[in-house]
Amino acid sequence: MNNKTNLSFAKLFNLSFGFFGVQIAYALQSANISRIFATLGADPHQLSFFWILPPLMGMIVQPIIGKYSDKTWCSLGRRKPYLLVGAIIAILVMILLPNAGNFTFTQSLFLGLNAAMWFGLFSLMFLDTSINIAMQPFKMMVGDMVNEEQKGLAYSIQSFLCNAGSLAGYIFPILFTWIGIANTAPEGTVPDSVKWSFYVGAALLIFCVLYTFFTVKELNPQEYAEFHGIKEEEGKKEEEPNFISLLVKAPSAFWTVGIVQFFCWAAFLFMWTYSNGAIATQCFGWDGINASAPAFQDAGNWVGVCFAIQAVGSMLWATIIPLLEKRFTMKGAYTISLIVGAIGFISCIFINNQYVLLVSYALIGAAWAAMLAIPFTILTNALQGSKSMGYYLGLFNCTICLPQIVAALLGGVLLNMIDGSQSGMMVAAGVLLILGAFSVYLIKEKH
Repeated sequence: MNNKTNLSFAKLFNLSFGFFGVQIAYALQSANISRIFATLGADPHQLSFFWILPPLMGMIVQPIIGKYSDKTWCSLGRRKPYLLVGAIIAILVMILLPNAGNFTFTQSLFLGLNAAMWFGLFSLMFLDTSINIAMQPFKMMVGDMVNEEQKGLAYSIQSFLCNAGSLAGYIFPILFTWIGIANTAPEGTVPDSVKWSFYVGAALLIFCVLYTFFTVKELNPQEYAEFHGIKEEEGKKEEEPNFISLLVKAPSAFWTVGIVQFFCWAAFLFMWTYSNGAIATQCFGWDGINASAPAFQDAGNWVGVCFAIQAVGSMLWATIIPLLEKRFTMKGAYTISLIVGAIGFISCIFINNQYVLLVSYALIGAAWAAMLAIPFTILTNALQGSKSMGYYLGLFNCTICLPQIVAALLGGVLLNMIDGSQSGMMVAAGVLLILGAFSVYLIKEKH
């Protein structure tokens, strides 16, 4: 096998199609977790704490998946067994999570949370764990099977499918409301529009993952070694790495891109956590107290629409990024994208019309498009030829998870400092993206 061999567009598409289904599940989680827990009785100052578990599980799970999938050469493939197991667990949890308020629990509180919130919290933990198990192999398979020339295209296809999946997941609640499924429910119970969104998302998730599972043939060890120019005798002598030695030997791109990632992912954690409250207050006249009120639930549907517009903006911006790269280099495209996203975030506080707000979220999509494609392109180029690419990509996921954990821990504190203004948290997100844009120039690319 020639390591310069190009894959057809169809093969590149098949390689990432399952990501479409995984991202539907992730979008449903991102757009509805704050809504679900607020409906179950969570205080706005508690909301960010519910967002600690998803990135924490990702930070634990993805390096493990990377490490062990690097060594899993079996008849089913190298990465594919993990994405299949992750998808199966995810669909089970997606059925349970939105029903947290329907089970008969004691109403007593433990650490300030009722039993329904605890059930939802553990369901969320398993959901995000399974999504991470299913998600990471798609990034690794691109690193395994795509050469440097096509890697940008491969991650762009993945970015497009990611945003298309997000678009579908985000609009499900308002779509089901439009066709007559109830968007309100008794206090403490999640509306049927949200439940059916999770059910349909689970079905699409397993379909898409099975499509990639059966249409992609991974490289065997000999083909992989030849593709990446690894000599067999070198592979035999190489000791199994541990994460400390890998971090010590990590290319500078791993750390410098990680700094940018820190600011970017903290910003989006604030968006996912506080968009529902911000939009409900500014555009729907919510009183900030009763999360079962129609104003809050209608705003919850509109959050999905805003996030969907963000996904559309991201897909459109993804077609502009290659042009920006040619004109301003990859780092220039990265910087411009983050600045445009920051403008979108900061503008949210000045807008009281739900339709005008869509423009802000479209601009936010520019930053999201860059975050999905550029960091992995820079890193995998720097790791070209490494036998531990999967392990590195798993460790690199910590640069996505850790900033979300930090933002989740500090979210309630910052919200108190700005007098409980959830709209003000969107401005904070914009400031973080600006800091990320300045940090781009710390990166040294390897071509």
